[in-house]
Amino acid sequence: MVPSDDSSSVAANGSATANGNGPVASLPSDALILLPARQLVLFPGLVMPITIGRPKSIAAIQQAVREQRQIGIVLQREPGIDDPGPDDLYRIGTLANVVRYITAPDGTHHVIVQGVQRIRILDVLPGTPFPTARVAHIPEPDTRSSEIEARFRNLQNQALEAMELLPQAPQELIAAIQGATSPAALADLAAGYMDVPVAEKQQILETVDLTARIERVSQLLAERIEVMRLTQEIGRQTKVALDERQKEAVLREQMAAIQRQLGESDGKSEEVAELTEAIAKAHMPAEVEAQARKELNRYQRMPEAAAESGMIRTYLDWLIELPWGLPEEKPIDIAAARKILDEDHFGLEKIKNRIVEYLAVRKLAPNGKAPILCFVGPPGVGKTSLGQSIARAMDRPFVRVSLGGVHDEAEIRGHRRTYVGALPGNIIQAIRKAGTRNCVMMFDEIDKMGRGIQGDPSAAMLEVLDPEQNNSFRDNYLGVPFDLSRVVFIATANMLDTIPGPLRDRMEVISLSGYTESDKLEIARRYLVRRQLEANGLTAQQVEIDDDTLRAIIRGYTREAGVRNLEREIGQVFRHVAVSIADGSATHVVISADDLPNVLGAPRFENEVAMRTSIPGVATGLAWTPVGGDILFIEATRAPGKGGLILTGQLGEVMRESAQAAMTLVKNKAASLGIDPKLFETSDIHIHVPAGATPKDGPSAGVAMFTALASLLTNRTVRSDTAMTGEISLRGLVLPVGGIKEKVVAAAAAGITQVILPARNRRDFEDIPKDARDRLKFVWADRVDDAIDAALEMAETT
Repeated sequence: MVPSDDSSSVAANGSATANGNGPVASLPSDALILLPARQLVLFPGLVMPITIGRPKSIAAIQQAVREQRQIGIVLQREPGIDDPGPDDLYRIGTLANVVRYITAPDGTHHVIVQGVQRIRILDVLPGTPFPTARVAHIPEPDTRSSEIEARFRNLQNQALEAMELLPQAPQELIAAIQGATSPAALADLAAGYMDVPVAEKQQILETVDLTARIERVSQLLAERIEVMRLTQEIGRQTKVALDERQKEAVLREQMAAIQRQLGESDGKSEEVAELTEAIAKAHMPAEVEAQARKELNRYQRMPEAAAESGMIRTYLDWLIELPWGLPEEKPIDIAAARKILDEDHFGLEKIKNRIVEYLAVRKLAPNGKAPILCFVGPPGVGKTSLGQSIARAMDRPFVRVSLGGVHDEAEIRGHRRTYVGALPGNIIQAIRKAGTRNCVMMFDEIDKMGRGIQGDPSAAMLEVLDPEQNNSFRDNYLGVPFDLSRVVFIATANMLDTIPGPLRDRMEVISLSGYTESDKLEIARRYLVRRQLEANGLTAQQVEIDDDTLRAIIRGYTREAGVRNLEREIGQVFRHVAVSIADGSATHVVISADDLPNVLGAPRFENEVAMRTSIPGVATGLAWTPVGGDILFIEATRAPGKGGLILTGQLGEVMRESAQAAMTLVKNKAASLGIDPKLFETSDIHIHVPAGATPKDGPSAGVAMFTALASLLTNRTVRSDTAMTGEISLRGLVLPVGGIKEKVVAAAAAGITQVILPARNRRDFEDIPKDARDRLKFVWADRVDDAIDAALEMAETT
């Protein structure tokens, strides 16, 4: 470190001469020659070389050398000033001896000075060719105390630690620190050689108090030690990393040379060649192929041990294995498609006709934007198997994507490749599994998608199911567009209420209702029995089960819209038989209805309609549930009271309002029904809907509640073979409701022979299965009076 008054320094060899401008007039004896320094603070006791550049500074040094005077080294406030005045200099400086003055062969002037003592400028003398001033000498405090001694030892240890962290520390400096005995001298020595701004050094120079000076130097030295430690650690880590890479590169080069000498090929080169050939054969679009080749070039240049190498290879595998090309379209045989649908499914004529229409349009317009079908219905009615039948009819691969419980958008669009273990979404994974771009893809349980902090998957499905957008579907993992326009999308759901409106709008909804008893019997005979025989290792020659037994299972052991539980019960029966066949106790078993209690236990369901409606105040209603229709009983009773209405059975707000409307309507019609008005003032009416643990709601129980109240107050029982549904108004009108098809099927399954429906629901009559229509008598009610006339038994006469 060689500072100067011109912000530069140099060490030079030469003789001490005083060539220059010649002598000047003698200075006063108390005047001190000042040497302004731009970026230099000289501390007492330190020896430093300085390069002299300004003419006044050169004259000052030459005068000092001639007269063997001491000089004062003072810091400039602004380094950029070439001719500083009195106000441009700090007031505190250092008295110094000129050890040597040198003029180099290139004409530059150098001086070596040694700091002696701190000085304070009193006044600058005018009329001199260079700065001179009268100064006051600041004596160094010589106080020694235990605190100063402790601070001195700490500073000495810090200075030695700093020397150890320096790569090439001068031994002379280390010896000077170790041999220091004066706290003031050590503080000035450390401050002088410390790499801190000159402003900090000037502040230390102006600090006369020894304790404060040592403390400040110690703080600055501690900061520098920490910086040097971090620098040394970073340098060590960097060197280790470079050494490892260089070692790896050398070893790889040596291994490649050995392989070449042995005639063995480079595995990486073969792999890259195979990938290049695979990309060429994948028939990718131009944009996708350009991306694949770009990643392949990165992979080729990257060491195999690199963490990103495996990620790029996985990405290339996905791009290569996806079916980018469109296979040749196979013609759709409509007659064969109809036959397949009839083979796979019994009934569902309206649904199968719509599927045949769909296939006919696909045959005539293979490039057209066909609608996306959504099968909606209770569990077990054959929604998923319908999709499989469509795939068979079109002779295309079938893949199923389960959306139940999916609440992360990345499940649809995939994860970005920046994440460890990232993969494409379920859509692209299903396409890869199918191996073709024109497969049949079923989104199962689309109504059960959730929404979480990871995004809304139903929003991501909007692009997939929109024929105008899915020709450029972009998966986050692939990062390139993929054409989904030739995929035949089919969705299934149990209910429409949980499907967002925009998503529902992109699909054509086809409703599947529950099966009637005769439908279930045919399905069991045609499909379920055969399937369970195969599942349990039995043959038709070993087991015989007749229609009466199947009908008994349907009536006594299942109560569902579909046939899943029916198949389970049949499977349980066959497993019981399999034990006898397996242990050799029987070779042929005939199962009758009388054997069922021993195998399946007592019947779980029985016809309790007649028992439940044998007293006044009980009416049979019809309800819709997500798993099909059902019957429910409305019970009403009265007790002495003050005209209150009590509602129980975990009823929802709408159902409670229906009960209040029915009560008001009964009061208004009390005269026509022959009810004493005083009963309402002296009695509390209690309406209860059994199965209190099950929440119930909706307006369709209004007719049943009105009928139950009329039955109670007129003491006329409701016909045990009659069930009803419909909303009521305060004017006595019967308003239309939904779910007629499911409710009627449930009524027929429960043994009901007459149903009362709103007259305005007559439009739903054609949707009711023919078997149910043939077994039931329909009463179409415009007003509640029509329901009363059809539902209540005639009053008993005495």
